[in-house]
Amino acid sequence: MLSVILIWFYIGATTFITGYGVLRVITRHLLYTEEKLRVDAYLMCGLVCVTVYAQFFSLFAGVGLWANLLLCAFCAWIVLADRKTFAHTLCRLFCVKERVGNRRYGWPGLCAAVFLFLLFAYGTSRGMIHYDTGLYHAQSIRWIEEYGVVKGLGNLHGRLAYNSSSFALSALYSMAFLGGQSYHCAAGWLAFLLAAACLRMGDSLRAGRLRCSDFARVMCVYYLVNIFDEMISPASDYFMVLLAFYIVIRWLELLENGERTVLPYALLCVLGVFLMTVKLSAAFVLLLTVYPAYILLRERRWLETGLYTGLGLLAALPFFIRNVVISGWLVYPFTQLDFFDVAWKIPRGLADYDAREIQVWGRGYTDVARFDLPVRAWLPDWFRALPGSDKVLVLSAAASLLALLLYAAGMVFGWWKGRWELLLVQGTVAASFLFWLCTSPLIRYGCVWVYLTPAVVFGGIYEAASGARAFRLTAGRAVFAAVVLLLSYKGFAMAREISGSFVNDYWVIQKDYENYETKPYEIGGVTFYCPTQGDRVGYDSFPSSPTQARIAFLGDGIGDGFAALQ
Repeated sequence: MLSVILIWFYIGATTFITGYGVLRVITRHLLYTEEKLRVDAYLMCGLVCVTVYAQFFSLFAGVGLWANLLLCAFCAWIVLADRKTFAHTLCRLFCVKERVGNRRYGWPGLCAAVFLFLLFAYGTSRGMIHYDTGLYHAQSIRWIEEYGVVKGLGNLHGRLAYNSSSFALSALYSMAFLGGQSYHCAAGWLAFLLAAACLRMGDSLRAGRLRCSDFARVMCVYYLVNIFDEMISPASDYFMVLLAFYIVIRWLELLENGERTVLPYALLCVLGVFLMTVKLSAAFVLLLTVYPAYILLRERRWLETGLYTGLGLLAALPFFIRNVVISGWLVYPFTQLDFFDVAWKIPRGLADYDAREIQVWGRGYTDVARFDLPVRAWLPDWFRALPGSDKVLVLSAAASLLALLLYAAGMVFGWWKGRWELLLVQGTVAASFLFWLCTSPLIRYGCVWVYLTPAVVFGGIYEAASGARAFRLTAGRAVFAAVVLLLSYKGFAMAREISGSFVNDYWVIQKDYENYETKPYEIGGVTFYCPTQGDRVGYDSFPSSPTQARIAFLGDGIGDGFAALQ
């Protein structure tokens, strides 16, 4: 746990300073009031920047000691170059004295944040290692640590071609270059940031009236409780879901506060582009770009339009470059975008098979031959296999789609008034839910859309209806009580689980990756490893594959890349 805390201090410091430097330049040129920026804005901006940096660095070398030294030098330069304003920003953000404006909580909020920090550090220090972490997450991160990006790496193991920007982030902060173990604390850090963001729900609870963003926060808390004993794993699913929660919650919060400036919405759209590089299944979140794009183009603000477009392209560029280098495809395993003819390209047949396997696996099948089954054939079986709570949530999401269609029709025909800006958010999460449901509906792939769709749709309808006094005095109190009971129940369940599984270990060093028994085999005089049973190898046996690979070297060593043997 101590190792997690120390690494979190380092992550927090480097991402905050980097985010401060980037936002300082942007707000200074676009004349945005920096007083509006909160701690989470700096941290999230910095998180995106250092991840993009780690991906670019991986194109030239392993992401280890030198990557961290350059990052620290950059942070030191920012602080020294703008030390007076930086010191003022620290005082503004972290002063615990009660004041009007951004600071609302004072000492109670600080104590709550410290408690969450220690709680999530405890959860990140131990827990269950995700199955796919032993299958390919750990190996992907180790390749980035030691070699950066390697041509045709997906030919060694197809899942190593599942490129995610989150793996570069995990490699940057793994501290493997210190010679101990490779730590995996980044997912837990992001979970802590989301938990701290949910503290703002206390304002609404004290006021006795929930807002739409609070319904999203309730589902975020529900998810955080569910992954509390799993966030030790560097799975891209956790990064995607947590970032998606943040984008939607923050967007709703801006609307509720009456924010009319384009900049915060546009930067959230850039974060949405980055989210797509974490997991492509989140691509529909880019529908949110309609709002800032409409304003900028209507007012002919070409310079700002170019700036935000450039930031989005910069956030996505290293991801697509890494895709081409690792697999030979722009977006692996989807072969519809075929632009490159390189020696290390994963054969089309294998890529197509992999894409179909992902989809049928999400539908509850292991036989790829069932890929062409119509929706009416696989959907009932898929739904019956869901746990009870997931069935309720999926049905709620489906019901919210019907409610959203009725609500949107009422706005179009003038039956009632509504906010088009909120409707865009509701339509985005609903479209994301439908895309997930129709492609590969494994719950962990898209649970964020299952949770957010009913929360944002019904939450928006509730908030609109709660303006009526009669509604506020009846249903309002009932919803308020239900939310308090739900959060209390989930909190009690998590406390019981923690106490039941408590073991007096991992207080100093985080639980290491799980490793499995392997056997060596040779290719071109280089020793590789594969598992003696099953398909997982873990982190230590490196390089490895689930079975003996049929590959040829592109050069003298494994760092030069691999080509598939036909």
